[in-house]
Amino acid sequence: MPESTPINPNPQPNEAIESTNPEVTITEDRNAKTRQLLGMKGASAGETSIWKIRLQLMKPITWIPLIWGVVCGAASSGNYTWTLENVLKSALCMLLSGPLLTGYTQTINDYYDREIDAINEPYRPIPSGRISEKQVISQFVLLLLLGYGVAYTLDLWAGHPVPTVLLLSVFGSFIAYIYSAPPLKLKQNGWLGNYALGASYIALPWWAGHALFGELNWKIVILTLFYSLAGLGIAIVNDFKSVEGDRQLGLQSLPVMFGIKTAALICVVMIDLFQGLVAGYLVSIHENLYAAILVLLIIPQITFQDMYFLRDPIANDVKYQASAQPFLVLGMLVTGIALGHAGV
Repeated sequence: MPESTPINPNPQPNEAIESTNPEVTITEDRNAKTRQLLGMKGASAGETSIWKIRLQLMKPITWIPLIWGVVCGAASSGNYTWTLENVLKSALCMLLSGPLLTGYTQTINDYYDREIDAINEPYRPIPSGRISEKQVISQFVLLLLLGYGVAYTLDLWAGHPVPTVLLLSVFGSFIAYIYSAPPLKLKQNGWLGNYALGASYIALPWWAGHALFGELNWKIVILTLFYSLAGLGIAIVNDFKSVEGDRQLGLQSLPVMFGIKTAALICVVMIDLFQGLVAGYLVSIHENLYAAILVLLIIPQITFQDMYFLRDPIANDVKYQASAQPFLVLGMLVTGIALGHAGV
């Protein structure tokens, strides 16, 4: 350690240790602001721009799986071709699934979670007082209406006799509402809430992408709902950052119900087991190569679970997600391509 770094042998509990390196301080400040805009843990609380605050409410970091889900659905349809029209259709569907409806979901969740966030994440826009509740309500209503408009446009563009994408959007937004809002507030129950979240991140955008380029059928619906049980495991990861607030407010998240270590084990078993079972299904429909690729993509996830998550799920949740989730979403695409190839 450099000698210029001061060490206090008896630090006070609230004493902040400041870096003597201005470049480090600037980098840390930029990282904190970036985390703030993306809606990640460890954000800065100093932003005053109302547009950046609104963006933080929408948590852009959470859009990525939904956007990717559209790609997987297009692949599973077996009908996607690289034409300009199809690229524009898929881009509009990504806008629907990501910024609009996921933005709606995250905004309404922040609105109903403002008491929990005041305990767990006081830098969030609402508990920090940087945006009013009326402004938040107007934001999620506008995002919802824009989402419905885009969904109906996609149905007209695809020539659907029944507005499939619009119906999926209405269903998804309803699930998002009852996930966050009383009296149902599905997130009060660790199993129901996390499955609703996992299915919303995997199945719903997958269905939209598939319906846009093909005919959505029950095999795809059931298989993606099954795949969403791996998404349930991913959703549990997000519960570890809010254990204290959940416990105080009586929310039965899995870390509260089972304790940190047991909940972490449940989480990784769900993630690995159901991906493995999907690989088994691919073998059953004679898509052996894709099944093998999916299994190979599960292996690094298990490695990062052991390296980071199982050792300290609270401290390493973000690091684990950043390391392991790219392999999970690649596995989703492999599965989508396999299903399209098999004509499921």
